[in-house]
Amino acid sequence: MADHRLDTIQARALRLLTGFAAGTSYGEVWIRDFNTFIKGSLQVLPKEKVKEMLLLFFKMQGSDGNIVDGVIDARKANGGYQYRYSKLAPGWAAHKNTVETDQESSLVQAVRKYIDATGDHSILQEKIGDSTVLQRMEAAFSYLLKERYSAKYGLITGATTIDWGDVQPETGWGVAINNKTKWSIDIYDNAMFVIAVQDFLAMQPKEYRASKDWKKIAADIRQHVRMNLWQAGKQKYIPHLYLNGSPFSNTFNEQEILYTGGTTCAILAGFHDHAEIAALNKQMVAAAAKEKYATIGITVYPPYPATEFPNMKPYVYQNAGDWTWFGGRMIQALIANGFIEEATHELDPILERALKYKGFYEWYDVQTGEPKGSKDFRGEAGVLFDAITSLKQWAVQHK
Repeated sequence: MADHRLDTIQARALRLLTGFAAGTSYGEVWIRDFNTFIKGSLQVLPKEKVKEMLLLFFKMQGSDGNIVDGVIDARKANGGYQYRYSKLAPGWAAHKNTVETDQESSLVQAVRKYIDATGDHSILQEKIGDSTVLQRMEAAFSYLLKERYSAKYGLITGATTIDWGDVQPETGWGVAINNKTKWSIDIYDNAMFVIAVQDFLAMQPKEYRASKDWKKIAADIRQHVRMNLWQAGKQKYIPHLYLNGSPFSNTFNEQEILYTGGTTCAILAGFHDHAEIAALNKQMVAAAAKEKYATIGITVYPPYPATEFPNMKPYVYQNAGDWTWFGGRMIQALIANGFIEEATHELDPILERALKYKGFYEWYDVQTGEPKGSKDFRGEAGVLFDAITSLKQWAVQHK
């Protein structure tokens, strides 16, 4: 409570969270990012403005239920994406990185955060076209079960990327499904889906009759995660379970790679007990200790060799870059599960880094310590704001 660094970081975060775009190098508002800074946004913006942005993603929803990645002023839609437009949102353009399977889950999670912060349950009954937001959230889930689901394994699927990333291994436009795509199952997509279903169940009115038994569906996913992805002996997740072959060579041992982001989401989804969380946290700390400037935000470790992942070199971006965007979520997971000493210790280098560079950056080079990617990255600001809020709440309760 006497650590004024926490106040400084939160104040800086709130000054940044008056906007919605992901960062200075992004014109779009991305739902996967917005989901992680919406709580801070609601501290500094009128709830109506935040609500309007959330509803925009439902206005851009596909007829099959899918949710887009990002939305942007149509006059600025000049990136390399295949844009979509909607009569429900004139003046806006949207795009979807089809290799991902987290857009639908991210939007539902963001709606839950909005309701928890504002008490405004009316958003659920908002009519977008012919459907309410409640119905549209179910449609988003149904899309995943129809288009991104393996009946064989009972789990959500996606293209092969690095952990929570959105780039395929092969060179070229890596964010879109193509003829090189190798379909797989990972922990990130499934943990995010279960968190979203849990949020939906917490939000839905008692009198609402859902189209499916979402509670059972989430329980089944959790069970199948334990059966197919979790390695009890190693106390870690396998990186991928492949459906149509691996994109990597037979001589490459992908199993040795630690996926920190998806693992963090699995903890947040409630997949692990106290002992498992302790073991997982130790692995993340040990991985970070192997690189001079790394924190528990290091994406994966060790990185994929350039020969295996030509679209992203080692220690660049999602291939073992350090992302507070996920490290901050691990701090939240530790606090939520009673690991306060670990949380404060592991948060320290993350705080020091943010103070040193006087801002929030997309990712950091673990070999040089340099900030990289987008400056004024709202994802980092959001997760640090939330982590510090949780830490302060714990401190008040235990003083």
